[in-house]
Amino acid sequence: SGGNTQVIAFANGRYRVFGETLDIGVGNFLDKLGRYMNLPFPSGPIIEKLAKSGKKLLDIPYSVKGMDVAFSGMLTSAQKYYDSGESIEDICFSVQEVAFAALTEVTERAMAHVGKDEVLLGGGVARNRRLREMVRIMAEERGAEFFVPPDDLCVDNGAMIAWTGILMYRSGMETKIEESFIDQRFRTDEVDVKWRK
Repeated sequence: SGGNTQVIAFANGRYRVFGETLDIGVGNFLDKLGRYMNLPFPSGPIIEKLAKSGKKLLDIPYSVKGMDVAFSGMLTSAQKYYDSGESIEDICFSVQEVAFAALTEVTERAMAHVGKDEVLLGGGVARNRRLREMVRIMAEERGAEFFVPPDDLCVDNGAMIAWTGILMYRSGMETKIEESFIDQRFRTDEVDVKWRK
C-alpha cells in the first residue's frame, strides 16, 4: 500500500516480515509519480489504464536486494523520462512492468524460503490487474494457490488496521484506553496473532 510494502508470512504466532521496501511503498511510489505527471489522485488506477497503451519498455532501474525492494530510483528515472518528453503511456507501462516484476520476484523468494504454497495480495495496489496477473502466473508455476480480495476490500491501511482490531478484540485481546497510543513505527511483526493457529 501507500504507507508500506511488505512480504509477510504467518509463523509461530506472528506475521513475519521476509521482505519490504527499503524506501517508499509501491502505492506511494505510484501516487508520487502520478502527481509529478499531473495525473488525478489516486494515480494508481490512471497509471494502470495508461500502461495498457504503452508499447516501449524504458530502462527503469530494477532494485531488488535479497527479499527487499526499493522504488525511489524507479521514481527518479520515470520523472526524468517524463521531463525528457517520453510518452506517458510508455512511462506507465515501464513502471508497472519493472515495479511489479520486483514485487513478484521477492514474493516468490519468500514463498520458497518459508515453503508456502499460497499467496495473498492486499492493499490498494492489489486492485491492479497487471500485478494480479504477474503474481498469479508465478503462483501457478509454483503450484501454489493465489488469493486476492474483491476490489472493495483492497483498500487503505486504515480499514485493514480496524479489521485487525476487531480480530484482536474477538480473540480476547483488549487494550485499555489509557494504554493505547499511536506509534507509526509499530511493525506488523510485533503483533501477537492470537486469532489464528
